[in-house]
Amino acid sequence: MTCEAKGNPKPEFWWTKNGEEFDPYQDPRLIKEKNSGTFVIPNTGNLTEYQGTYRCYASNKLGTAITEEVEFVVPHVPKFPKEKIDPIEVEEGQPVILECNPPKGIPPLQIYWMTIGLQHIEQDDRVSIGLNGDLFFSNALEKDSHRDYCCFAAFPKIRTIVQKNAMSVIVKSTNSIMERKPSLLMPSGVKSETQLVKGDELLLECIAEGFPTPMIEWLRIDHRLPDRVTIENHGKLLSIDQVDEDDKGKYMCKATNIHGMAVHYFDVSVEEPPQWVSEPESQLSMIGSDVLINCSATGTPQPTIQWMVNGKPIEGMFSVYLNKTSNSTDSAVYQCEASNRHGTLLANANIMIMKEGLEYSAVEGKVIVMHCKVFSSPPSAVTWNKEDSTGSLEGPRFTVHQNGSLEIYNVEKEDMGQYTCYTKNTEGTSAITALLDVKGIQLNKIKHFLKHPSLGPSQLSCLAMYDNSFSGDFEIVWEKDDMEIALNHTENSGPFGKGLGQIGDWPVCLTLSTEFIIEYEESQWEPGTWRELQRVPGNHGSAVLKLYGHVNYRFRVSGVNTVGRGRPSEPTERYKTPPAAPDKNPENIKIEGHLPHEMDINWEPLSPIEHNGPGLEYKVSYKRQHVEEDWQEHVVKRHSFVVKDTPTFVPYEIRIQARNHHGWGPEPKVVTGYSGEDFPSAAPDDVAVEVMNNSLVKVSWMRVHKDKLHGHLGGYRISWWRLRSLLDSKKTHGDKHTLTFPGDRNHAMVPGLTPFSEYSLIIMTFNRRGNGPGSHAVNFKTPEGVPEKTPVFRVTDVQKHTVTLTWAPPLEANGVLTGYLLEYQLINNTEEVGVLQTVDISNPDTTMWVLQNLEAISRYKFYLRPCTRVGCGPRVSKESTTTPEAHKGVTPNISEAVNSSKTFHVIEGLELGTVYTVRLMTNNWVDNTSIFEYVIRTRAKVRISTQGWFIGLMCVAALLTLMVLIACFVNRNKGGKYSVKEKEDLHPDLESQGIHDDTFCEYSDNDEKPLKGSQHSLDGQIKAEGSGDSLVDYGDEDIQFNEDGSFIGEYAGRKEKKVSMEVKGTTNQSTA
Repeated sequence: MTCEAKGNPKPEFWWTKNGEEFDPYQDPRLIKEKNSGTFVIPNTGNLTEYQGTYRCYASNKLGTAITEEVEFVVPHVPKFPKEKIDPIEVEEGQPVILECNPPKGIPPLQIYWMTIGLQHIEQDDRVSIGLNGDLFFSNALEKDSHRDYCCFAAFPKIRTIVQKNAMSVIVKSTNSIMERKPSLLMPSGVKSETQLVKGDELLLECIAEGFPTPMIEWLRIDHRLPDRVTIENHGKLLSIDQVDEDDKGKYMCKATNIHGMAVHYFDVSVEEPPQWVSEPESQLSMIGSDVLINCSATGTPQPTIQWMVNGKPIEGMFSVYLNKTSNSTDSAVYQCEASNRHGTLLANANIMIMKEGLEYSAVEGKVIVMHCKVFSSPPSAVTWNKEDSTGSLEGPRFTVHQNGSLEIYNVEKEDMGQYTCYTKNTEGTSAITALLDVKGIQLNKIKHFLKHPSLGPSQLSCLAMYDNSFSGDFEIVWEKDDMEIALNHTENSGPFGKGLGQIGDWPVCLTLSTEFIIEYEESQWEPGTWRELQRVPGNHGSAVLKLYGHVNYRFRVSGVNTVGRGRPSEPTERYKTPPAAPDKNPENIKIEGHLPHEMDINWEPLSPIEHNGPGLEYKVSYKRQHVEEDWQEHVVKRHSFVVKDTPTFVPYEIRIQARNHHGWGPEPKVVTGYSGEDFPSAAPDDVAVEVMNNSLVKVSWMRVHKDKLHGHLGGYRISWWRLRSLLDSKKTHGDKHTLTFPGDRNHAMVPGLTPFSEYSLIIMTFNRRGNGPGSHAVNFKTPEGVPEKTPVFRVTDVQKHTVTLTWAPPLEANGVLTGYLLEYQLINNTEEVGVLQTVDISNPDTTMWVLQNLEAISRYKFYLRPCTRVGCGPRVSKESTTTPEAHKGVTPNISEAVNSSKTFHVIEGLELGTVYTVRLMTNNWVDNTSIFEYVIRTRAKVRISTQGWFIGLMCVAALLTLMVLIACFVNRNKGGKYSVKEKEDLHPDLESQGIHDDTFCEYSDNDEKPLKGSQHSLDGQIKAEGSGDSLVDYGDEDIQFNEDGSFIGEYAGRKEKKVSMEVKGTTNQSTA
């Protein structure tokens, strides 16, 4: 805690904490510094007990100086409260807000939303983090369902990051999301106020919900957005760095989607912490003189002034006035403290009241001797010191002579002040004071014009400004070549001197400027800036100035003659005018209504210099016009006022009067304005459309009554859209077009329509608030017109005597297409051109034409125009030169339009063993580029019986057939005795029995004995499932697919191997 001060005698230091006396020397834990008020609080873990507001005092016998208050804060580690957060369930499409509510801590605060795995939540137009740290979803989607939304709050200054408990969001899917117009999630309401301090960053935020996701647009009412505006967070955040007075006003955000819009208005005001207009100045005065200490500050809101003497408050004073100070005990340190809600300023002024002593005056740059006569026995030692120094005067410019006198060489402005001569011997000490005043003098060399004697007299001028105290010693001396010359006379007039003389044999008439320019500079609001105040004729040496009150002026004068303007004089001493009531009222009063039931009153404030004194305020008075009622009055400090709860759009009388602590300004003028506007409530009636031609219509309507406008009429807006081409029976809603027609009118022209179309049209009125309702839609049709030009026209095949032309139909036929007009002519490189030949193509579906009987090696130009029943449209042209010999042309084959939903197309009729180029192009032939292009070669004709894949396929089929037959025999054998055998056992047929004795296919009496020719499995067991073939058997192998997408080849290879093993096993069994 630093506190340093100097003074004579040396000051003593003491502190207060929270308004009570605090002695650092009583606490052994604190580290103190000698001859200083500074002490150190060591960070030993117990800083909390030292929290508070401190102020340092430095005192000696002449007074007490104080510092501004210092607040010492020990921050606590911020923490989120432990809480159980229930899952949030929401239907798809509905808005969601996840609240963060970060703990308080040392700014700046940074908010992050992440998952438990520290994956950032992606932000876009739909999802965003607000300035308050909450996570907003304009409309929730199923993909937003998570169980680990976490808010992290970071405090960089204390290097701390804290995490909130995870939140769960469950989005329930729906078959269809209900669309809706926007509404604002942040901020709430229609209007809000934002107050900032000059230099702060302006942050305005609008977050909207709706479906589809709304888009945000920012506007500034009655002004364009400043160039320093930055739009961030996907359009939801407006920021302006380092705001100033020009940035205040009304801003609006507008959230829109296809279903409507929502708006919010921001009233931004910019305030300022206190700034000194005039600081109290230290003064040295004699007993019996008057002392006035002034102190004023500016700021928004206007700062309050608190005076203190030696740190003790003085109540109810705007300035300190000491009337005819009686003795030196009035010497003290006076403090002026200016404060508003944005800050505090403190200044100390040392006021010293001295016994009257010797007074000396000196001129800058000269020498002064101040005497100190002393008689004593024994002899005394003499020393000199200055009021603001602690030791004797030393340095090359100061000499103390043996007689006690002090001589100062090359006197400077800083030498002004009180000096004390101290004498001391063994019997005691004595002292005497002297007051030195340092004055300056300036020679103002005004431009002169020196001419040759033959051209007339030369004029030289010399004007000097000097202090009145030197009037008896003032003279002007002219020199030529370092030799003094005589002047006819010298004039002394107040603080100015003029000289007239003769140079050589030339008569010299010294003339003053044709006029003087008086400029002023004040120290409060524009220090260092000089402004012209008044012009005075050249024969005047003084002027009476009209000045503002409560301003610390200084002045300078410059002369102007026929040659130009001279350099200005040295500035005068400061002159402080006394405060007074304002002598003017605000001007440029504007009455506006941005919202219904409100009236905004703004005016151009008085400039600071026009305040004439502290405490400037404005009295706003208003009442309804032509209504017997009292004036409503409000006193405000800023230059705007909003009248609430007014009727919509009614006239008011307004007057504004300025006042300060010293009185009211003059009687104000009355101005008239209207309260806030609302949207028009009625649409124009009797809307009619008159078709002027195929692209222009005249729209007429009946004006909206003024009682339904609810504001100043802005004009009318006509909106129209195309329903369909008359060639198409299906209606669609085309793009909407709007034209605005300002002013009061009842008809307008709508151009740029497409011929042979059906349109729909509405009209609405608007005011400053916005659009009124639309009228009933009126449908109309435009007549047929000529087509647009064909978008594609190409020469595709050029021969010796023929040329093939291809084209695409016009994008807009503007009627019923009847055909094409094809023209061509010879244009060889000569000035003459051939006769224009015409071909009338009557088939509108034709897109290719072959021109024959052309001359070889000749250049032709071809023209094509599409036509309707009304006429032919604009033509397009191409040039081409025929070839010297005929050659085989290649005409591309064009398929029918391919359905865009398909991913393949079959091309038939290709020749074997031929190379083709295949292109996929757009149907309307707008350009030459192809979407897809590939070169293929068709296969040559081959005998299928020689193909390996065919032979393999046949082998597999044979093997499969064999396996099926074997399986049938196995199943038959597995069945045991058959019903036929049982019948034969019951009814033996001897004749049949004899026949079968010698057959090779006998029934077995043993169930385990196989049939002859039957097949066993390799392990001797027969499976009941039949064939064991399965795709699972082939799952571990890489299966190669054939061209038809099958895997027969691989399947055949494996099965063939398996079958051969089974057959081999059967053979072994039979052999055994």
